[in-house]
Amino acid sequence: MKINSICCIGAGYVGGPTMAVIAQKCPNIKVTVVDLNESRIAAWNDINLENLPVYEPGLDKVVGEARGRNLFFSTEVEKAIDEAQMIFISVNTPTKNYGAGKGMAADLKYIELCARQIARVSKQDKIVVEKSTLPVRTAEAIKNILDHTGNGVQFQILSNPEFLAEGTAVTDLHNPDRVLIGGEDSEAIKSLVDIYSNWVPVEKILTTNVWSSELSKLTANAFLAQRVSSINAISELCEKTGADVSEVSKAIGMDARIGSKFLKASVGFGGSCFQKDILNLVYIAKSYGLHEVADYWEQVVIMNDHQKNRFSRNIVQTLYNTISGKKITLLGWAFKKDTNDTRESAAINIAQNLIAEQAKITVYDPKVSEKQINEDLINLDENQLKLVQVNQDPYEACHQSHAIAVLTEWDEFNTYDWQKIYDNMLKPAFVFDGRNLLDKKQMTEIGFTYIAVGSSNL
Repeated sequence: MKINSICCIGAGYVGGPTMAVIAQKCPNIKVTVVDLNESRIAAWNDINLENLPVYEPGLDKVVGEARGRNLFFSTEVEKAIDEAQMIFISVNTPTKNYGAGKGMAADLKYIELCARQIARVSKQDKIVVEKSTLPVRTAEAIKNILDHTGNGVQFQILSNPEFLAEGTAVTDLHNPDRVLIGGEDSEAIKSLVDIYSNWVPVEKILTTNVWSSELSKLTANAFLAQRVSSINAISELCEKTGADVSEVSKAIGMDARIGSKFLKASVGFGGSCFQKDILNLVYIAKSYGLHEVADYWEQVVIMNDHQKNRFSRNIVQTLYNTISGKKITLLGWAFKKDTNDTRESAAINIAQNLIAEQAKITVYDPKVSEKQINEDLINLDENQLKLVQVNQDPYEACHQSHAIAVLTEWDEFNTYDWQKIYDNMLKPAFVFDGRNLLDKKQMTEIGFTYIAVGSSNL
């Protein structure tokens, strides 16, 4: 089937950028991204491209090129489903917070709602593509719903997981390591292959069965998160022994069998995928009675939580075991640089830990809004929220602080006048670098008590 009309349900971090690039690279295909969130769609349609709801370097140019030509954002979900030949499902699959599998299993209620809506609206045969990160064998459930609740329409289900790294999503979409397509119907697979082959070399398009495709996504994220937790475990040992984790990381990363990526020690990994996908993998393993497998992968998450909590404890212990009433500035709130995504950000956990000790927290992040920060701290009570201030100026945020914690690796932090910041802080002035971002020699020469993850003061 030659595709000339695509609908994507879900205008979030995956659906928006992915469909924008498809529209850019396939000008003859009409691409409509739909979402029930009116404010989100309004932001995608904003004349000012700086107001897009997802911040990714280069995304504004891609959207600006295709929007209004063959890229459209709409709240008319059923109309878009009806007109499309191929439908991507790119809705949220959060971890369940209720019932069986609470805290581990993926909550598929939004996926099921999409499937039922597609079945109800469709009057012609369609290809349905899983784009959300899903547990293995979800396609079976989707097909079961489509086949038994539809209007006699034939549906083909494909799995096409995304492998985007936030902050480099546009680059990843333009030049992917691979595109993975899982399915059983060769014609449906070919239809999707033909779309990607407009700009992706055919040798980079990998086709598998559906189940391998679904499991590959979970496994890829689990392996990457495992590397982060592994180097973070070593960072704690470095601090005790006098080794430097940056030097250790460089040394082992030069081994061709290991490689250098995802070996940068930090305050811990965040984002929407790693923890959710690992816990999903743990739940799947447990459901098959594979408890040793489940325990192995769960330890990756346990290590990550430990890293965030020990960073907070170190601040308290270093500041003479009391931070009550002290101003602590958090530089960075997004889970990584070049994104405004804060899901599972280490900054949230660290802020909550410090507020529990009655510290006064001031936050600065170049791309995250005060509204989002307050939403991330929704579990705090009214008195605790009074301890939180968001500032739009980094120098003001650091003014009269007892300590600064660097929690996101924004490049701009390296360009600051740190002498000016030091002069306006209370002394002794502490910097806790959770990203190993700043120059230790420069910071100590200025006068800071500088403490970086994985670096010993021995």
